[in-house]
Amino acid sequence: MIIWENGIIEQFQKWKLEVIFQSFLNGMEKVLASIYYSKPDGTIDKSHLNKHKVNFIRFADDFVVTADSSETAHNIIDVIQAFLDPRGLKLSEEKTLVTNISEGFNFLGWNFRRYKGKLLPKPSKESQTEVIRKISAIINEAKAWDQDRLIRTLNPIIRGWAQYHNHAVSSAVFSKLDNIVFHMLISWAKRRHPNKGLNWIMTKYWHKSDSRKYIFCTEVQTLERFSNAKIVRQRLASLQKNPFIDKNYFEQWKIMEYHRKKRINISNSVPN
Repeated sequence: MIIWENGIIEQFQKWKLEVIFQSFLNGMEKVLASIYYSKPDGTIDKSHLNKHKVNFIRFADDFVVTADSSETAHNIIDVIQAFLDPRGLKLSEEKTLVTNISEGFNFLGWNFRRYKGKLLPKPSKESQTEVIRKISAIINEAKAWDQDRLIRTLNPIIRGWAQYHNHAVSSAVFSKLDNIVFHMLISWAKRRHPNKGLNWIMTKYWHKSDSRKYIFCTEVQTLERFSNAKIVRQRLASLQKNPFIDKNYFEQWKIMEYHRKKRINISNSVPN
């Protein structure tokens, strides 16, 4: 097999560097635990000693740390930077944010914010903008495509984004995005038929089905809608179980999750 200079080797090295970089962050949570919820003998007791409400949530090289005050949060920044210094790393000034939960913050494509005393995760505005940008780019590229090809290209993007966010408070966002895509498709159809009126365009590209008046579809393909995704709250595994000890529990949990998601996907599917 021939491997070119900027091909497989480059991608492998990039992946390897990312894994190594992420491993540099291992141990950060233990450092925070030793400072904020450990006994004098060094025993970690988060349930009884965590008076500053410090919690560490990490995904790859992105992480969030909670605290009970701005002062504690800034102290934690100093602790984390001291942890990173020997590793030659530095916190990103652009991504590092100290904020009150009532003002909210973005993490992994969601916005977490407290509304009237209740924490509600929603798709972030940046994530919404990004998916609309992708859809807009495809529609602009599809000036000469037929309707089947356009639908076939858009469906995985719409379905994937909606399923990623269907565990959050997303109903209003889904409806808003459906409306945006609807008007983008009208513009696409008008460009294809500049001499035709709106009624003619709607009759050609949109059809009725059951309770829905306008469905962008052909005899072969039907466009997915963000709002087709059923909102389902994430089912959490028991925090009292250990994946290395309670293996039977987690095997059963994976099976139940698989069938639950399968039912959701079937109910969300659009008939052709």
